Amino acid sequence: MIAKKEPAIVSRFEFFVALRYLRAKRKQAVISVITAISIAGVAAGVMALVIALAINNGFRSTLQKNLLGATSHVNVLEKEPMFGIEEWRDLVARFRSLPGVVGAAPTLYGQVLVTGPLHSKGALIKGIDPSAPATLPDALRHLKEGSLDGLADEDGTPGVILGSRLAQETGMPFGSRVTLLAPQGEITPLGPVPNRQLFRVVGIFESGFYDIDANWAYASLGATQRLLGLADVVNAIEITVGDIYRAPEVAAAAEKAAGPELAATHWQEQNRQLLSALKMEKTVTMITISLIVLVAALNILIALVMMVMEKYRDIAVLISMGAGRRQIRNIFLCQGLLIGVVGTATGLTIGHALCFLAARYRWLRLDESVYALSYVPFEPHWIDAVWIAGMALAVSFLATLYPARSATRIAPAEVLRYE
Repeated sequence: MIAKKEPAIVSRFEFFVALRYLRAKRKQAVISVITAISIAGVAAGVMALVIALAINNGFRSTLQKNLLGATSHVNVLEKEPMFGIEEWRDLVARFRSLPGVVGAAPTLYGQVLVTGPLHSKGALIKGIDPSAPATLPDALRHLKEGSLDGLADEDGTPGVILGSRLAQETGMPFGSRVTLLAPQGEITPLGPVPNRQLFRVVGIFESGFYDIDANWAYASLGATQRLLGLADVVNAIEITVGDIYRAPEVAAAAEKAAGPELAATHWQEQNRQLLSALKMEKTVTMITISLIVLVAALNILIALVMMVMEKYRDIAVLISMGAGRRQIRNIFLCQGLLIGVVGTATGLTIGHALCFLAARYRWLRLDESVYALSYVPFEPHWIDAVWIAGMALAVSFLATLYPARSATRIAPAEVLRYE
């Protein structure tokens, strides 16, 4: 009797019958069409989820990389901006001794007007300490043109490094001389007088983030202090950590070590709105595109119900020959899972192939001034593929429960009475 065979033989038997039913020519062609549509639906849903999550991961990873490539992990600032941080040397030494900190360096920010031959443009100048390479952003360690050595004064003319877009828009290429105008300038009896100073363009950087490349410039800390008419003060101390996800912990320790007048912020807090928007977009995308898989599951349900109706005589014969009702149920469960496995495998393969090609050849271009990136990045993660496949197979399995249960309720005597 079939029902008394070993479990392994039973498994082979159930799989063989399920595969035979799926591949056999049908009296009603509509069942084959619905089965094909079911496989295509599962594949389309899985493929769409892979591509959508790859785009979301790509945007998040690229924006995070570009932001951290131009900004610091932790910033220590004045709670109420006054006259700057005067005892910054002691604070830098104190921060460097904190656990998880790779480096700390003083910085000075200020608004300036960059005057070029094409036109003038407002920019943010950042005074840095070139002697602390551990705290320098990646954009400055890998300059598009020039080197950090040029920031030193030469014949009384300090050096400046411009963003690639800023240099292009103002017409200031590498090696040219540019005039920077600081609006606050020096304080005189007649009021503040804008300070004007000539700089040499000793480098061009490109972070990949449009806003930074179009609006930022770097100079030495001393040259920036002279341009802004300030004494030996800074308005921020930047801290670089070994693990960027420990930045909140390091920020709390730095704020405690800094004293009551200073506060510390980290990169996740500074970009909270952007990161939250990407997280929300990922959630909405998953929910929306998962509906495609649910539609495919309905097709699986319909296909198996119609198959049970078509094969009720075959089922009755199998039961009368000794096949258990559990085996009959497993046959149709196996059919649904086969549809889900084929559709899932097809969707994963096509989705990852399209992601690879789109990322390699940058198929989808973007307007940098609007989206901050020049192309749509694709970055599929294996963990996403695992849970997408698991979800698709689970939905396919649930769609088989009703028709499989219906198949076990067939009464052989009633079916075969007039055969």
